[in-house]
Amino acid sequence: MAANDSHKQEKISGRLGFAVLVALLRFFSVLPYGLVARLGSALGAMLYALPSSRKHIVQVNLRLCFPGKSDEEYDALARNHFRHVIRSYFERGIQWYGSAKAIRKLVRIESRIDLEERHDLPTIFLGFHFVSVEVGCILYSTELPAASLYTRMSNERLCNLAKRQRGRFGAEMIERSTSARKIVALLRSGVPVMLAADMDHGIQNSVFVPFFGVPACTLTSVSRLARLARARVVPFVTEVLPDYRGYKLTIFEPFNDFPSESDTLDARRMNEFLEAQIRKCPEQYYWVHRRFKNRPPGVPGVY
Repeated sequence: MAANDSHKQEKISGRLGFAVLVALLRFFSVLPYGLVARLGSALGAMLYALPSSRKHIVQVNLRLCFPGKSDEEYDALARNHFRHVIRSYFERGIQWYGSAKAIRKLVRIESRIDLEERHDLPTIFLGFHFVSVEVGCILYSTELPAASLYTRMSNERLCNLAKRQRGRFGAEMIERSTSARKIVALLRSGVPVMLAADMDHGIQNSVFVPFFGVPACTLTSVSRLARLARARVVPFVTEVLPDYRGYKLTIFEPFNDFPSESDTLDARRMNEFLEAQIRKCPEQYYWVHRRFKNRPPGVPGVY
């Protein structure tokens, strides 16, 4: 009887917590962007002062990728990153519940391809996990039909919410584990597909290639999908602009001669491109992720 009561209490607490989260996000969506961003940034600085596993992960990642800095430099970069990460969670309110007009107003687009040009070449838009990647994907879906790959979260309520709000302007949300056949069919039908391949999703369908000189388990799915669909691969990066002026979405030229005959070479090339973008704003990359979770055989863990 006690176990049943405890289970019921957990379910009630879960529903209540989720309702509070949705209410907060809706509240943030009607506040001025600058105020929301400042509140998130301030909370991020406060949370960084507390010991946590995420703080440890950030410190490890920064020390691996940027060797030779002083403890004070690592600490300053990690604190700034925490401010950006927590701020990005607050800004989900605007991104998930704000109007298309409000989102367009916040994002400046710099595209090196003609986004309105319609042609027969299938297109993979390759994103990366900077703190503002979400708003770049949502903005694109307000302009043109698109599909977007996502990774299922452990919290079913939150996963369904994210899926619904990310796709509310017409983007087709596709779980990452979906058959490649469906994704290829979409690409061949002329629907652009947005995906990211810069996180450690396990050694299956991955190779170890350098990321800032450290062997990183890197997905080969981009190469395989591009090869099957004969698609071009167009990288994009969304960055947070200084002084609370919103975001900048940069859409680059398609990778030349991609995919090659080697998935390993392609994965290395993606990481090299990503490194160049991170160096421009290192505090904005998603260092709270365990990028080096899986290690090559015989290499000890780092976390």
